[in-house]
Formats: sequence, structure tokens, C-alpha cells
Amino acid sequence: MAVDDVVYDRLNAAQTAAQLDALVDVYAEVFAEEPYCEGPEDVAQFRRWLRDELKKPGFTLVRAVAEEQLIGYAYGYTMPPGEWWRHPTVDPPAEIRDVEKFAVMEWAVRSSWRGHGIGRRLLDQLLAGRPEPYATLTVNPAATARRIYQRWGWRQYGAIRPKRMPPMDVLAIPLDQRPRQD
Repeated sequence: MAVDDVVYDRLNAAQTAAQLDALVDVYAEVFAEEPYCEGPEDVAQFRRWLRDELKKPGFTLVRAVAEEQLIGYAYGYTMPPGEWWRHPTVDPPAEIRDVEKFAVMEWAVRSSWRGHGIGRRLLDQLLAGRPEPYATLTVNPAATARRIYQRWGWRQYGAIRPKRMPPMDVLAIPLDQRPRQD
């Protein structure tokens, strides 16, 4: 199938819940790769986290489908003023911490579909029209995605040291100043 035939659509929490198994399958495939090396316990944890995240305000998921198969997705929700990532090494600037932010929780594209702009389009569509002034995310510093985010204008605002996960960089970007790529 050609990249031009990929269909993108935006799902709310209820629609996403109906796609849970397909989302978990893509997650399991993508995050089994280096540097994540996630196994069955991590995948089960993702399923639990996603179920909880569906209840968060502003939850939105954008998916990419080809030949009726899910090939990628990006999702997140609104992080309220004053809230930030757990276990930070430094506090973010007040201008980010004290306002609503859109927290991008996952961004995944099956390996056979990478390099065709699908991931960029997923993230662009996810963030398009968001009312929050900033988006934020965490990323494994060894992941290819880390370099991609930097190239797209995301800036680092510290790191987090989760208890059962590797350290992660915390990135953010002003949504009204994001570089666009057509």
C-alpha cells in the first residue's frame, strides 16, 4: 500500500477504548525494539496506563490506518496548571508549569512504515488546534525519537527519574510557534 493511501483520524476516549487491543499490539511491537526492550509486563502496564489515561481531560488520539490495519498512533491529554511529570530532576519554568499543557503520552509507528512522514503527520494532527499554549512529553534519551523531537523544535526542560523505568528527558514546545512541515 502507498503512503498516500494511509487514513488518519482523531478518536475520543470512548472510540479509543474500542481500539485498545490494536493499540496495545502496536505498542508491543514498537517498544520491544532497542532502546526500550519492553516485554510482556511492560505491555500489560501500558494497557493499564492507557485505560487510566482515557479518563483524563482533553484525551485525544490520532491514528494512522492502512489496509484496515493500525500502523501508528499518537495520543495525549491536558495536564492541568501546576501539574508536571513525576520525579523531575528540575522544575520547569513557571510559564510552562502554571498553565495547561498537552501531555503527549505515546507516539508509535510500526517499523515498516517509518521514514515516510507518517509519524510527523500523526503528531501534527494531534497537536493541531489544541487550546493549550504548550505541549510536553518524556522521551528516552537514547531513542531515535529524541533527535526527531529536537529537529522539530522541542526543547529540553530537565529529566525525570521514574522508579521502574530508565531516565527520560522532558521536552516541551510552544504550540503557537511549532515549525510546520507540509
